[in-house]
Amino acid sequence: MAFIEGKFVPDFSEENKLQKDGFLYIAGLDEVGRGSLAGPVVTGLVVFPAGADYEWLASVRDSKELTSKKREELSPLIKSTALVAEIGMSTAEEIDDLGIVMATRLAMQRSLDSALLSPQFLLIDAIDLPTSNIPQKSIVKGDSKCLSIASASILAKVARDSLMSGLSEKYPGYGFEKHKGYGTSKHLEAINRLGPCRLHRLTFAPINTMETKETEPD
Repeated sequence: MAFIEGKFVPDFSEENKLQKDGFLYIAGLDEVGRGSLAGPVVTGLVVFPAGADYEWLASVRDSKELTSKKREELSPLIKSTALVAEIGMSTAEEIDDLGIVMATRLAMQRSLDSALLSPQFLLIDAIDLPTSNIPQKSIVKGDSKCLSIASASILAKVARDSLMSGLSEKYPGYGFEKHKGYGTSKHLEAINRLGPCRLHRLTFAPINTMETKETEPD
């Protein structure tokens, strides 16, 4: 993590230390949508080539700190320059069945399973991945410290926002294209009015206390 213009920004410090220890392919892993009331949890996995020094990396931050426009600018740059740029996801049903932590791990494992190049080390934002035997390190607020993790968060955020916007056409009236499934007042009003749909996490409060019936799209 570097200190630039009065604030800390992510850098390749963790990745550089691991490369000196002989790890060449180092993956950043992060999730988005963990606190949402609807839709999947989506994870990103990014492996940059050793010595990556692209000018645009100076703009990479935790996805929550960036505007939608900036994330959409950075996502294709990440995809075009990374050795690995994959996403994984777990559905709302899987989240209800497994719990959000296990579902997040499942999504991360799926992103690893889809990678054509197997990472040699994992840098993960605030969670561990016991299903993988790849050496790993969990870093609290890793998306604000490590460029690989921050890039993974951008990849996942853009993918999830696009998915939720598209699903708003199948499940109209909830406003998924605006709040992306998070618990805004407008979203809660829509659930009370329409009932939850298949995208909703029925075990999450306050949905699990609402006296509503699950609805299906026409």
